[in-house]
Amino acid sequence: MFLAAHDLDRPQWDISSPLHNKLAPEDRPVHAWYRFVLSYPPHLVRQYLTSFGVQPGDVMLDPFCGTGTTMVECKKNGIASVGFEANPMAALASRVKTDWSPSAIEFSRIAKWVAENARQEISERLQDLTGIADAGMVCEPEQLDLYGLRSLDNDAFALLLQNSISPRPLHRALVLKKWIGAAPRDLTEHLQLALAWTLVSRAGNVRFGPEVGTTRPKVDADVVTEWLAQCERMSIDLASYNDRRNIPSHLIQADSRNVSQLEDGSISAVFTSPPYPNEKDYTRTTRLESVVLGLIQNKKELRELKEGLLRSNTRNVYVADEDDKFVEGVPEIQAIATEIERRRIAMGKTSGFEKQYHRAAKLYFGGMAKHLENLKPKLRPGAMLGYVVGDQASYLQVHIPTGQLLGKIATARGYEVASIDLFRTRLATATKQQLREEVLVLRWPG
Repeated sequence: MFLAAHDLDRPQWDISSPLHNKLAPEDRPVHAWYRFVLSYPPHLVRQYLTSFGVQPGDVMLDPFCGTGTTMVECKKNGIASVGFEANPMAALASRVKTDWSPSAIEFSRIAKWVAENARQEISERLQDLTGIADAGMVCEPEQLDLYGLRSLDNDAFALLLQNSISPRPLHRALVLKKWIGAAPRDLTEHLQLALAWTLVSRAGNVRFGPEVGTTRPKVDADVVTEWLAQCERMSIDLASYNDRRNIPSHLIQADSRNVSQLEDGSISAVFTSPPYPNEKDYTRTTRLESVVLGLIQNKKELRELKEGLLRSNTRNVYVADEDDKFVEGVPEIQAIATEIERRRIAMGKTSGFEKQYHRAAKLYFGGMAKHLENLKPKLRPGAMLGYVVGDQASYLQVHIPTGQLLGKIATARGYEVASIDLFRTRLATATKQQLREEVLVLRWPG
């Protein structure tokens, strides 16, 4: 039997509210430095900080911290936090967004210096290139070099989603990146994060729906001006939160299935959102900025990144994976995997990825079981945990009640299920049915 979803005295949400993903104006400081489009909203973290009774002196863990929503909100509220994130771009974002040590005045001054030097170099390079790069032009790196435009090397260029950035904006971004590299080292990552935001929000041709796609290519974009404006917004936030810069926060760039870096008994509470079991390749979400900033430079590094992530889609499933052994004794998960494979065969689906659907589902839950097991000694007795998860139907429309299954896995490992709270519903891409997104609330009795 699946666990029954119930509310107890937990928060009640208006599931029709457009603010489930969007930032409220009062939440834009720091959170808006760089953010996944599908991140959960800061007010959800605040609600559970209160619900869990988290106080100054406690330590909050976000083991799948993404771009740092939980960690930032903890710091704003005077709570120490630790985060795990294996994706280097997301790790950079979380690390920067919880580092409020730079002087706002100095950060603004250096940003203007970088912009001035970048503009001068760009002007010199582009003065004879009018009309070279247009919206319909597809250029390989060697072609761009002929015209004097900066580009990526062949290995890095091959990682980009096709047409995700046009030649001129890419040139401007790479010149800007060069001058960021000449800035003081204690400011480099903050300046880089502003460039990551600019690439996605202003310079590139990417769009975000259920999946990452591309828009009509931009002929050009004033990358430096947009970047400098973002730096100025960051500078204002640094000045506003100067009094909370010493609240401890620590980002660990590592796989959350192994949390051995944490001290035993150090964690008071957990609030996080792991990947969902679906076909979303989360490395594509950050591909443009990861490649341009040099965080991923070739296919080998991309594979190493995927191998360090929780298995949540068939693009990061490998022959040697064995997390599925952690759920061999969970009949509900085995039944779902069997039904996925039965349906695949009945539908005549024969691609390599489709053949991995059933295995991906088992590996996902096995990885989460491994995470929950390894986390136990790190928790204080009575620690409360919140996992934002969503039901799925990506694998041939077989329904996966993620929250209920994770609750069953947690119970088998000694956790108590306090509640499964409805956060919102969303429309499934494949079935056009409403699927639940929930907060699975656990308690570790110790």
